[in-house]
Amino acid sequence: MANIQCLDPTASPLDYYGWELRRQREAHGLKQGQLGDIIFCTGSLVGQIETTKKVPTRDFSERVDAALGTDGLFSRLIGLVLRSQLPAWFQPYAEMEAKAAYISTYQAQLVYGLLQTEEYARAVLATGKPDDLEGLLAARMERQRILERERPPLAWVVLDEAVLHRPIGGPEVMRRQLARLLEFASHRWMHVQVLPNKAGAHASLAGSFTAMRFDGDPDIIYTEDVISGHMTANPETVREAALRYARLQAAAHSVEDSAELIIRVMEERYGVCSQPEEPSVA
Repeated sequence: MANIQCLDPTASPLDYYGWELRRQREAHGLKQGQLGDIIFCTGSLVGQIETTKKVPTRDFSERVDAALGTDGLFSRLIGLVLRSQLPAWFQPYAEMEAKAAYISTYQAQLVYGLLQTEEYARAVLATGKPDDLEGLLAARMERQRILERERPPLAWVVLDEAVLHRPIGGPEVMRRQLARLLEFASHRWMHVQVLPNKAGAHASLAGSFTAMRFDGDPDIIYTEDVISGHMTANPETVREAALRYARLQAAAHSVEDSAELIIRVMEERYGVCSQPEEPSVA
């Protein structure tokens, strides 16, 4: 097994996490197996995390903090670690998304990342055949923590109806994913609309895009191609995107009618009748 002392703790957030974990564990006079017993995992997992062979989870980090009395150190580090697992080209977007006060997005192919269930996200990410699927999945789920804030960003999501019909992960995964969308039917901060197929030609046939607004900083438009993402604060691009988004919202179903359509798709395509749960207003 590689020695954590050979790692450079300044090389990456993951390297620093592993180096600090071993330092704290040894300072408490614990072997890997002993720490594992305390936090209900194997000593092998502790060793793999210390040597950066495994990416830690938030649950693991919280249990380590409790076991070693590190005052939330690892719970604070884990956000940086998981963000570092995102593709390099995507990390700037994730940083801006976490700072945004207002997000508006049109998604033509997939459910918006902040609304994906873990099962759906796993199926989506697996299509790229990544070397570390679990690390990417944990990073995507970590992004969703911005919705748990006392004041999360106000977000409007327009989904193409095709997104509801595309069977990512199979019927059971889709049932749970659509049920997740229904949870936002009367949400205070997140609003979901569906652009129906009958809308025909519309303002964003070229594909998906996301607009982000900030307190005190210029608006940003984000788009993706097959292999990378692109952000711009060009005023003309921002203005054009805002006009296109306004047209998309006008052509989309209302939030209430969108929820009815989602329920209908669940019944007809995925074999279940469901009603939206009592919404959270957090």
